[in-house]
Amino acid sequence: MDTTYNPHASFRAAWIAQAQAYPWVTLGLGVALLVILGLLLSSGINAFDEQNPESVRYALFGGSAGFAATAFGAVLAIGLRSISTRTQDSMLGFAAGMMLAASSFSLILPGLEAAQSITGSSLLGAGTVVVGLGLGVLLMLGLDRFTPHEHASTGPCGPDCERINRVWLFVFAITLHNLPEGMAIGVGFAAGDLSVGIPLASAIAIQDIPEGLAVALALRTTGLSALSAGLIAVATGLMEPVGALVGVGISSGFAIAYPVSLGLAAGAMLFVVSHEIIPETHRNGHQTPATLGLMGGFAVMMFLDTALG
Repeated sequence: MDTTYNPHASFRAAWIAQAQAYPWVTLGLGVALLVILGLLLSSGINAFDEQNPESVRYALFGGSAGFAATAFGAVLAIGLRSISTRTQDSMLGFAAGMMLAASSFSLILPGLEAAQSITGSSLLGAGTVVVGLGLGVLLMLGLDRFTPHEHASTGPCGPDCERINRVWLFVFAITLHNLPEGMAIGVGFAAGDLSVGIPLASAIAIQDIPEGLAVALALRTTGLSALSAGLIAVATGLMEPVGALVGVGISSGFAIAYPVSLGLAAGAMLFVVSHEIIPETHRNGHQTPATLGLMGGFAVMMFLDTALG
């Protein structure tokens, strides 16, 4: 009898078991992925045709800025021997505040305005953005359930996670975190409106610096050297320009796709903030500095949105 471990069969069985345990989450993820795939197929050509080259260029620049900021933070971690948990929690709180403000002022509000203009109704416009929010939440909830990764506060999560090296679980988690940020940048530039795209991309790039630093330091706790942790953290930032292309693609087709995509990006970012960042900043007893950091990040993003918008 052959008892050789087959990782593909093991993961498939674990995934099926996860799907059976969470049927509604599975259904929601399927619906979200189908809608996103439909938007991509319907607007992918539009995003790269001659009529829309600037949106793609701006999205790539914005996503690359996020990558560069993540890399800068990661490089800083290589030179640091250690940083206090209190400081890390404050920095992550600052990042959470900027993401909350970006979701509100650079995604939801422009989405409502665009949806109301397209539908001619405040009620239908709000409903359109709410649909997008729901899709973003379903996407992230499904990925959280069905992708093996590790949360610092709750440990390994997802199918067959106990068989995967802890370092890679961290990497998967970081990748999930960076994807909606890149999508938000792409969506922000999709209409070619720099008053939406620039403040959003600036906010995400600024908060990517402490985020890249925190990620590299977290990877060091898994036993990696400072150089290896920094390089891996730099590499995870590549998801931002990739996500930016996805974001500009799903929102560059028919008109209603734009406000739906704004809502989707906002929903994904809000999920990450509530599910991942805030619990992490509060688990070590540093609620007050983390909350002050969040308020500071929120205020900075509001200023950027006003000054650059």
